[in-house]
Amino acid sequence: MQEKDLVSLVKQIQSNRCETQHLELKAAHEGCPKRLYDSLSSFSNQDEGGTIVFGVDEKQNYDVVGVYDAQDIQKKVNEQCKEMEPCVRPLFTVCTINDKKVVSAEIPGVEIVHRPVFYKGIGRIKGSFVRVGDSDEPMSEYEVYSYEAYRKHIRDDARPISDVPIQSLNKSDLDGYIQQCKKERKNLAINVDDAEILELMGVLHSGVPTVAGILAFSKYPQGYLPQFCITAVRIPGKEMGILGNSGERFIDNARITGTIPQMLEDAISFVQKNSRHKTIIDKEGRRVDKEEYPIVAVREIILNALVHRDYSIYSENVPVRIEMYDDRLQVINSGGLYGKITLSNLGKVRPDTRNAVLANILEILKVTEKRYSGIPTIQKEMQDAGLLPAEFSVRHGEFYAILYNSVTEQEYSGKPSDILAFCSVPRSRAELQAFTGKSRFYTMSHIVQPLINSGSLKLTLPEKPQSSKQRYVKV
Repeated sequence: MQEKDLVSLVKQIQSNRCETQHLELKAAHEGCPKRLYDSLSSFSNQDEGGTIVFGVDEKQNYDVVGVYDAQDIQKKVNEQCKEMEPCVRPLFTVCTINDKKVVSAEIPGVEIVHRPVFYKGIGRIKGSFVRVGDSDEPMSEYEVYSYEAYRKHIRDDARPISDVPIQSLNKSDLDGYIQQCKKERKNLAINVDDAEILELMGVLHSGVPTVAGILAFSKYPQGYLPQFCITAVRIPGKEMGILGNSGERFIDNARITGTIPQMLEDAISFVQKNSRHKTIIDKEGRRVDKEEYPIVAVREIILNALVHRDYSIYSENVPVRIEMYDDRLQVINSGGLYGKITLSNLGKVRPDTRNAVLANILEILKVTEKRYSGIPTIQKEMQDAGLLPAEFSVRHGEFYAILYNSVTEQEYSGKPSDILAFCSVPRSRAELQAFTGKSRFYTMSHIVQPLINSGSLKLTLPEKPQSSKQRYVKV
């Protein structure tokens, strides 16, 4: 950044009076902080990196206290950066505010193939950090493994389960799959016997069933992989823990087991059974039943969770979870976004595939198309149904897909309270524009900005106001 940008950032810090996901403050008026590796690691391990500002003291009402020596602090910070693996390359900026020097160090996010960035002094497991709000938290062993798995191309869905006999797989289903393989992959029909096809396609590994093979063809997969299933609940309210009229915690709950195709169909049935239905009269006077959620969108988010979840040993005890509330349906699976894909380009670019073997099996079985059209299909279905766009997020190593129902739909009457109610959860510019029905410029400048100025709304990324990931939420 330029000097004027740093001056502007300091003013923003003093206005917001807080650190953020991408901003760390250090007073540094008495010397260079000796432990920066946690922030260096956490900022390097997120896509947009982060900035450390030296010379502003949050303990002194966010006053500019200045650094002890602008040149020396850059030297000492750079020395600490060299203790990271891989080495961190900061970009320094120096400015003067009220005759005091303020220094910033911009820490770039590194490519995912080089993560996790960690402090060499204590090693990869203990020296890797992740940014959570305004704090740097140690990465879990699982989070570190997730990066390792991508970098080393570890295929957890193709790992053999040694205590599972091949006889546990459904022979008729395997025979049908083999015939379909020969039909879909012509070269497999020539001089390749059936056993070899199962090895080549990842159903077996050295004669032992793999995770993918068990989940697709076992007579009862959960006999060997008990938690690779789905738990589904219908909750009486909008938050977990709210009790129903009779004191019940759940209106309905189920543990859904079987192969992936079986679990998919049973999960859809659970959602349909616990959904509200209404009858409307169309323009031609005909009665039409309207589902609470578009069934195609429901199928896609459940299928995505089953296909793209993490099947490593670190997540063996965590099932896919379906949670139905009064205002939304959310599906949660272990494992965040895989590879180089980000939330901002989800559904727009071809992603890396975490479970390529399983996805290939399900494609041949016609369960999934493997055409990377799932997210666009979900959004189109929600739009056609007159509902809000589906929301996707990653929280603590888990992926959330959320569909909001018609209860969430609100009419904008022009009152500020409508916007504040709508922003009870973070909203994007596109969502705000759709809600108001006004132009993007009018919505942001005449409706949203006054609420920000009054302190009623705040930015989730205040240090990056123009970011495409910017969201607006009620204070």
